[in-house]
Amino acid sequence: MTNDARWWSPARHADRRAALITRNRLRRTLTDWFEAEDFTEVECPAVQVSPGNEAHLHAFATTLLGPDGVPRQRYLHTSPEFTMKKLIAAGETRIFDFARVWRNRERTALHHPEFTMLEWYRVGSPYEDLMRDCADLLAIAATTAGGGPFRFRDRSADPYAEPERITVAEAFDRFAGIDLLATLHPTDPAGEPDRERLAAGARAAGVALAADDTWSDIYSRVLAEKVEPHLGDDRPAILYEYPSHEAALARPTAHDPRVAERFELFACGVELANAFGELTDPIEQRRRFGLEMAEKRRIYGEDYPLDEDFLAALATMPATSGIALGFDRLVMLALGAPRIDDVLWAPVAG
Repeated sequence: MTNDARWWSPARHADRRAALITRNRLRRTLTDWFEAEDFTEVECPAVQVSPGNEAHLHAFATTLLGPDGVPRQRYLHTSPEFTMKKLIAAGETRIFDFARVWRNRERTALHHPEFTMLEWYRVGSPYEDLMRDCADLLAIAATTAGGGPFRFRDRSADPYAEPERITVAEAFDRFAGIDLLATLHPTDPAGEPDRERLAAGARAAGVALAADDTWSDIYSRVLAEKVEPHLGDDRPAILYEYPSHEAALARPTAHDPRVAERFELFACGVELANAFGELTDPIEQRRRFGLEMAEKRRIYGEDYPLDEDFLAALATMPATSGIALGFDRLVMLALGAPRIDDVLWAPVAG
């Protein structure tokens, strides 16, 4: 090992190169799997009118100059989602993209400002089909990386094991002793949730709260501190049926409007993927985006514009399920690397 921490030093690059070659091999193998499943690979432009309308996602802004020289505010996308859904409205039925995406304010062992998102969509399929896709992709990643367990720090998971499936409500009860569903409006997914009841449960579970925390703030604290750290030990885990309040792009479940068709995939306590039974109602989507941007203004003092073309495309988009998977994190866990930078060919300069 070299003491030179610069990623481009020859000795450091030699240390990293085997992992990077495995990364390339895994991308090719996954592309072959998607094509065998009759998916079409697409390429989505990074420069967008809106980078996405989720309160806690932060974008990189840029300026587009047309032939007239007039500057137009644009953003690097945080996900290829809006473009991919427009392609579905155009008639595509099974598509995937290894997209370069950008998220500001994110740099940790598990986060990088620029990363690769593997996103795919299935028209006419329930979101449970995406759960099966995830199990297949985990096994492929493990085999490509040598067949060992996934590892992150002192934790491990068997990528060949069938993922555990646990609802968010079950997880809140198991790990925090909180009846989450009792804090949600019984019939109206847009109804105001019971902040005080959730706050009392969070305090009893030992979660520190601020006086101005909203229901969503408290929910996120409990999820991050009490639930997610327990997910994906020994075998992967699928956390599903998120509260509709926390699933701005997902449709409510048929059996309970309080929860939505959203799941996340975890291994070794690390979130790998986020999936939805996609919302296709443009009026409801506009309302939810408005709430998200109001929250973003409250917390961060800024917001992002709506992509009106995207909302128009939703009106003709068929029933679809879609998922975004962090490709770099998948490589990292498959190789047991301690940091995401270890599996990137060239990290962004700090």
